[in-house]
Amino acid sequence: MLFSKKAYLNCFFGTLALLTPQIVFNSARLFREKGFERTSLKEIAEACNMLPGSLYYRYNSKEALLVELMRRGVDLVTAEVESAYASSDDPVERLRLCIKAHPRALLVDSDAVYVLLFEWRALGPEAREEIIELRDQYESLWAGILETMIAQGVVRKNVDGRLLRLIGLGALNWVATWFDRNGVHSLDAIGDFIWQIAMDGVINKGVQA
Repeated sequence: MLFSKKAYLNCFFGTLALLTPQIVFNSARLFREKGFERTSLKEIAEACNMLPGSLYYRYNSKEALLVELMRRGVDLVTAEVESAYASSDDPVERLRLCIKAHPRALLVDSDAVYVLLFEWRALGPEAREEIIELRDQYESLWAGILETMIAQGVVRKNVDGRLLRLIGLGALNWVATWFDRNGVHSLDAIGDFIWQIAMDGVINKGVQA
């Protein structure tokens, strides 16, 4: 016997761990191209050059894979915005960096973003509840940022923080659906444009840097 059972399992799980980013990437691409309902686990396995049984071992259903993809997306954008916020002590600069960090994080993988934004309705009640909770946690991060900015006088006190968060995140999310890397405007330029709208519309002129 060339390999012990333990060695075989270590090799199997090690290979599967290495394949996980590839699985997530290909599933996101297929879910966007064909739709979640019309994509099979067999097609995802073929796109990853792996046996269906290996994929089934890691994800026992398409929904499990969709949930994993969405978890990763929310975790990524949360980490990016938290890092942006922590990178400056200046309150105005903090808000500018957070606004630019959100679409930048989403566009690390535009297929995954599309799936995150539009395929969550395909989830069953339990999985949907989990993803909605993750979304709410991320929105709470922004709620805290904006409440702090209003309290500090960075954002004008007559601005409704909740409405600003909902409209702002909606606009930032939508960038990921139409942005063209080969288009006229770079992501940085779009971020600067959104920031200029914020400066003109809700930022207290007295605290502008």
